[in-house]
Amino acid sequence: MDFNLDMNLNDQYGKNKKATFDKEALYDILIIGSGPAGLSAALYAKRKGLKVGVVSNKVGGQVVDTTSVENYLGIDFATGEGLVEKFMHHVQTLDVPMLKDVDVKSFEKTESGFEVTLGRGEIIKSKTLIMATGSKPRRLGVKGEDAFMGRGVAYCAICDGPLFEGRDVVVAGGGNSAVEAAIDLSKIANSVTLVHRSEFRADQIIIDQLKKQSNVTIHLQTEIQEVFGDGLVSGIKVLDKATGETRELKIEGLFVEIGYLPNNQLVINQLDLNNRGEIIVNALNETSMKGVFAAGDVTDTPYKQIIVAASEGAKAALTANDYINRG
Repeated sequence: MDFNLDMNLNDQYGKNKKATFDKEALYDILIIGSGPAGLSAALYAKRKGLKVGVVSNKVGGQVVDTTSVENYLGIDFATGEGLVEKFMHHVQTLDVPMLKDVDVKSFEKTESGFEVTLGRGEIIKSKTLIMATGSKPRRLGVKGEDAFMGRGVAYCAICDGPLFEGRDVVVAGGGNSAVEAAIDLSKIANSVTLVHRSEFRADQIIIDQLKKQSNVTIHLQTEIQEVFGDGLVSGIKVLDKATGETRELKIEGLFVEIGYLPNNQLVINQLDLNNRGEIIVNALNETSMKGVFAAGDVTDTPYKQIIVAASEGAKAALTANDYINRG
């Protein structure tokens, strides 16, 4: 099946005449979020014969902003938009109703399950909830970063690294994810420069491995101040904090690997979170509140990858189904 990648995803998938969202109904499962975790949960829940609905403020989550996906089993290449279109098409063949462009303000436990208050004041009732609100990459916050996002500035070396084969790239960050990204990129890039504003925070064993790579240069106590280019990234301006010297590095790609921020605003003071603000879940995707499950990048599950989020969404739906059946 051919998909029109130029169509606006929210418009394309917001008009489902068969699946009307019934705001007066008591849903079995209400899924908050429509990234890979949320859509996979919807698919599995609907196939179990449950009354399921999805509330989302951004169809596809972060996947839509991914340049290319080459590591999803069974799909050798897809754009982020293209993969989301396939996900959405699959879910909507089962007539799953979705409220799009909607924020969730709060939720509270009731005798019948939960009441979810939308940003515009409407209330949706459900026996169970699946939190799949995802995360967003932590940004440098420097001049030019937003302008060149997707034009040389990337936030996932695993996802976008192959696009920079044979090129000169920079990795921003000093933690495990940044060092691991630099090691991975060193295998395909012409050169890799790791830039971090302070000292390493990564484990020493992988720092030692990084230093063995012949095409890797390390600049600590160095702060990125600006990203520049002409259409595509061509360089960055950095400040050497030790000398006070400002200089430019000519590059073709910048990978920002300084962590992610979970979209946890809805569950703060409601669910148990770890020190990174991620929802703590067990192997069954249960949270600290009975009847509330969570999946994907908003949780403390390691490896923030599309295929991991999709599998966790499936687990959350199956566990929620068992919970409903026991009730």
